[in-house]
Amino acid sequence: MSPETDLPAPAPEAAPDPAAVARIEARAVVLARLDAAKVAADVAETAYRAEAARRTEELARERAHAWRRADLMRSLAAALDGIGDAEMAVAAGQALLRARLGWSDDSEARAEVLARFAPVAVALFEMESEAAPEAALAAFEDWYATTRQSAFWYLFEHYLPDTPLVDF
Repeated sequence: MSPETDLPAPAPEAAPDPAAVARIEARAVVLARLDAAKVAADVAETAYRAEAARRTEELARERAHAWRRADLMRSLAAALDGIGDAEMAVAAGQALLRARLGWSDDSEARAEVLARFAPVAVALFEMESEAAPEAALAAFEDWYATTRQSAFWYLFEHYLPDTPLVDF
């Protein structure tokens, strides 16, 4: 006899207990629901984190724009102190904007921005109403966003390095 034939014959399989089978199937259903719940929770968390990140970025952008808006208008108000007429107010406002943006040379686009900014300086100079400067600034921002497809305040985010002067 060979070693394979010396083994005892396997016991005949007993018929499965219907109650045990039902318990196994019921456990499988419970585990499937728990797996589905963990996947749904993961999806919900991921979506929430994405929304929170988007909203945080939006709030940060709004905060930065509000600070830039207030800072520019405060500087413009200081530049208008002692100005005698609206024409000089426009010149002072445009000079301030040029300096703030580092614009030392002219272009058609820059000239258009400066011309559209003039009513902001006039409104802050004349102060016909408390709302007039903010309305003029909002109109300027809307014009810029419409024509340039970005917020005006993004111009303040770009670092413009100093160009060294070289004598030959």
